[in-house]
Amino acid sequence: MEQWVPLFDIFMNSPTPETEASLWLQQSFNATTSSSPTITPITTSSFLSLLTKPCNPILKDSSFSPPTTSKRVMFIETLPGMVQSRILSFLALENKRFNEKELSKLARNLLSEDQGFDFWVKKAARNLLDRMSEPNHVNKWISGFGLDSGEELVEEFESIPDWLKDLTAANDPLHYWLPLSAADFGPKFYDDSLENDQSLFSQVEENGDNGMMEVAVEMEVDRVSNVLLEPEIKTMAISLRDRVINLESSFKAVALANEIQQLCLDKRVNSFQVLSLIEPWKAEDETASVLISHLSSGDEDELAWPSQVLCSIVLPKFLALAEPASRLLLTSTIEYCKLHQKAAVHGLLFPLVLRKEGINNPICDVITRIVKECLHPAHVSAFCQTLLCRGEAERRFILLPCHEFLISNELVWTDSLFSLLHNILNHNVHLTRDSVDRLVYHVRQMAETFSKSLKFGNFVLCLVTRCSLLLKSHKDILTEAAECTDTLVTRSILLRITSL
Repeated sequence: MEQWVPLFDIFMNSPTPETEASLWLQQSFNATTSSSPTITPITTSSFLSLLTKPCNPILKDSSFSPPTTSKRVMFIETLPGMVQSRILSFLALENKRFNEKELSKLARNLLSEDQGFDFWVKKAARNLLDRMSEPNHVNKWISGFGLDSGEELVEEFESIPDWLKDLTAANDPLHYWLPLSAADFGPKFYDDSLENDQSLFSQVEENGDNGMMEVAVEMEVDRVSNVLLEPEIKTMAISLRDRVINLESSFKAVALANEIQQLCLDKRVNSFQVLSLIEPWKAEDETASVLISHLSSGDEDELAWPSQVLCSIVLPKFLALAEPASRLLLTSTIEYCKLHQKAAVHGLLFPLVLRKEGINNPICDVITRIVKECLHPAHVSAFCQTLLCRGEAERRFILLPCHEFLISNELVWTDSLFSLLHNILNHNVHLTRDSVDRLVYHVRQMAETFSKSLKFGNFVLCLVTRCSLLLKSHKDILTEAAECTDTLVTRSILLRITSL
């Protein structure tokens, strides 16, 4: 146990536990192989044996209570939930150093418990099990081919199928429902296509990157809006819209949610267009909370149905917030976002932060609650990095076409946005270096505009306190920015910058 104390200290206190633990493990292996034989060598099997060792629960914290059974628990189960999740993330990262069967067994044992475990522990255990379950039969299948079979494979994959060879010599239509024959696809067709492609590329070159983005957005919107719905589907959607607006009880809202999901998913229609016709964002908050609680599916692609649910029901309501959100709607939204974190980022957080008029205090409160209760700090750091440093294409937010006019392509800096960033930093989120560099740039740009803003001053003070190690090269710029302000915290900011 004593030899692993430094490693547990890393898991307990380090802001980057996985990376530091990997370095410590490598250094420990090098030390034990080159030291005297009397020192007990560090082995990964002994670490796994320690984690799975049966023992009575001794350590407890507010986020963990051992299962109320007579079964003896493993040592890892007695650790705080934060430490458990960090250990499991480390094992997933360094899985090649450990026994695959033992790792799978550990993850399954943790997932088999029905109660008593933190959400992130379950998440990390599932990630570890998924990592161990990645199929490797493809490599074995490829390695099974002999060297002599390479030419045969090339001939097989590069050759034209027999049925297509027959069609090239015939004048029959390629598809019986189209009046096109194989002769229609002669050299002239390809010349015309090439000419069209060249004109398209020349247009893109003239417009630059922004022109390319505009073309891509227009194509995406056209794809959603130009799909014709069958009259029957359109009639059903309009009927559901009337029921959404005039719903009388929450009991009927459950049945309504089932009908909306059946129409959007089971009928195999364009769910974006159907939701645009139904207009579920116009429902009362109580009805909307019931809808979002019952609109779920087994779709693993969180950028599909879960994102559409968020952006069509609650996003328009939150974008229009002028007062604090209702507790019922916010609670149901948070519970949904806990289950669909990726959808929460792309279907809710990105559009909210990029609101054309900038975020206000009620929207700031909503985003802060979702960030703190639904996302891991590492995910929040990645969200900030994408928001501050990446281009428009990489933000990838989900939005109904009818709400596009509410969103801007760039951040609109307001007092509430600085409050949001202040809240994120206080949530022990470790920002990347490029994110910090961008924030310093914006601080200098906005210092004169927000010279009297206490929220701006509090954010700058928090930034220079929390990210001091990354700000040594920015002392002069931060000093200039702080000297432009005149608030209660200006002196504190300057003293903190001096100590960098």
